[in-house]
Amino acid sequence: MNLHKVIAAVLMTAALAGCAQTEGQQRAGTGALIGGAGGALVGQAIGGNTESTLIGAAGGALLGAVVGSATTPQRRGEQMCRYQDRRGRIYTAPCDDRYYNGDY
Repeated sequence: MNLHKVIAAVLMTAALAGCAQTEGQQRAGTGALIGGAGGALVGQAIGGNTESTLIGAAGGALLGAVVGSATTPQRRGEQMCRYQDRRGRIYTAPCDDRYYNGDY
């Protein structure tokens, strides 16, 4: 019966990962799936029992989600920069070409 629960959990996670709205969310979901599967395999190989498999799957899913989210490329225009006007006030606005060309 435990195998059926594991299969159902994997299928639900895959379905939810497909519903993500942004590219970052999609990459995090995909990373969690791949990391969880890899962690489960490593946990089973090292410990050889269910507890090790679950710990490996949880750790792999967490690491995969973090890496997938962190490696999402930023599109041009989505970066925010801090500027200072002539009166000394600091404000935040989308970065201009100086940021992208390295002339800041």
